[in-house]
Amino acid sequence: MSSSNLNVLFLCTGNSARSIIAEGILRKLGGETFFSYSAGSQPAGKPNPYALAVLRNHGIDVSFARSKRWDEFADSDAPKMDLIITVCDNAAGETCPVWPGHPSMAHWGVPDPATVQGSRKDILATFQRTYLEMETRINMLLEAKPTAKTIGDLARSISQVAIR
Repeated sequence: MSSSNLNVLFLCTGNSARSIIAEGILRKLGGETFFSYSAGSQPAGKPNPYALAVLRNHGIDVSFARSKRWDEFADSDAPKMDLIITVCDNAAGETCPVWPGHPSMAHWGVPDPATVQGSRKDILATFQRTYLEMETRINMLLEAKPTAKTIGDLARSISQVAIR
């Protein structure tokens, strides 16, 4: 793996569920090589409690979690991203800010677990499936040992893998 750190930003519309889950997983699995962030185009204002519950169930500290606007990462003083991954189809179709450093982009579309209705058990099961899908993709990325030059192509190739 490259000796330099790689910054990854996960984007979703509300930044309350999928992107928060992905950020938490990469924070846990990425070690000292990866710095993980998340944001949304129209942040919900707070993380979804089921997203936080599933992260906690996997031993992930959720003190990082807050719903924030993606403009926060487009400022000149923001960390320079190496990779930006959209995790919902809405965010993928929106006009994104101009990112400092022109990072690689990929889309890992995942169904929104926050739209599921039913019992607490059913909703948690849906959030757990989202967690496992994100964990699988993130593990694939990490196992490929990306560098700043290869991370975009790797992330885009992972988006083509059927997971579920």
